[in-house]
Amino acid sequence: MSRALNPRRTRRALSSIVRVAAAFALVTCLASPIALGQVYRWVDEDGVTHLSSEKPPPGVKAERIEIPGMSKRSTTKSTGSSSGKAGAASTTASPAVIAQREDLLGRLRTRECVIALEALERKTSGAEPSSATEIRRLKQTSDLNCSQDPARRRQQEEMAAKLRVANSPSCVEARNRLADLMAPGSNAPREQVRVQQTFVDEHCTSPVR
Repeated sequence: MSRALNPRRTRRALSSIVRVAAAFALVTCLASPIALGQVYRWVDEDGVTHLSSEKPPPGVKAERIEIPGMSKRSTTKSTGSSSGKAGAASTTASPAVIAQREDLLGRLRTRECVIALEALERKTSGAEPSSATEIRRLKQTSDLNCSQDPARRRQQEEMAAKLRVANSPSCVEARNRLADLMAPGSNAPREQVRVQQTFVDEHCTSPVR
């Protein structure tokens, strides 16, 4: 003859199951690679550079870029159960580190975008020899890394224009001229050096590093 279920015992059992499920979900969330403050960079078989906060596809070798400010103080660790047994430690980035990650990711994508746009302009204008493969690679790189926001995209295009000027022969000559004026033993007037430095800073400084 079956025993009658004890409602109080049943509620305790269900409560324990819920607590265990919640703890498992929390540990799974903390251990998720998406939550970590990391940026990955890799180049695919077409030569296109990819940047992401998520791990690349299996089998793809990627560079892991450290986030500035990532430290023990900016992470939260889960050490497993309280039974005394060693649990697998998991780390999740703090909101501050996640913000730094997104800022770094944005700056790296902008750099790839600007360089691709500038090179694309040179090669499609006939200023340099190129190929259909190279044009396609640059187009894919810009499509992948340039912003979809119209205002931000205009800023990136303006940066590409500044980079084009900074890479021009006139700016190469201007920087060489400044180096000659500042070389040891040069007797160039300080005002001349200042004027040349101002010109280089305003017209010939690359907007990306």
